[in-house]
Amino acid sequence: MYGLEAISTHNGWAMAVAGVIIVFCGLVVLSSTIAQLHKVLRLLNGGATGTEGAPAADPIMHQNLAESARQFRLISDRTGESFPLPKLIELAELSGLPRPHSTINDLLRAGLIVPDGKGYFFWKQ
Repeated sequence: MYGLEAISTHNGWAMAVAGVIIVFCGLVVLSSTIAQLHKVLRLLNGGATGTEGAPAADPIMHQNLAESARQFRLISDRTGESFPLPKLIELAELSGLPRPHSTINDLLRAGLIVPDGKGYFFWKQ
């Protein structure tokens, strides 16, 4: 007896289904353990209750942001009063400004560039 007949005779289908269920349950337990591992490690390292991580950035305008705002304002003057961000990024890349995406993100967080609600942005006066 060979093939599917042998599998059916010796309960091969039930064993295959049981094997799939066992493997799936094992993967669920493993992923849950890995997801909660940071809590166990925190408990073993002294039970620190404070939140660790990067401090919240203040939207205070520092010197580099002021200089970046000046450079981006000069670039955006070419496009008019309101401008789309992709166009500003493209012009910044053509001008050779470093890291235009993150700089524009910083300008947005600081509130120097504000949306007009129509997909365009303008400089806050």
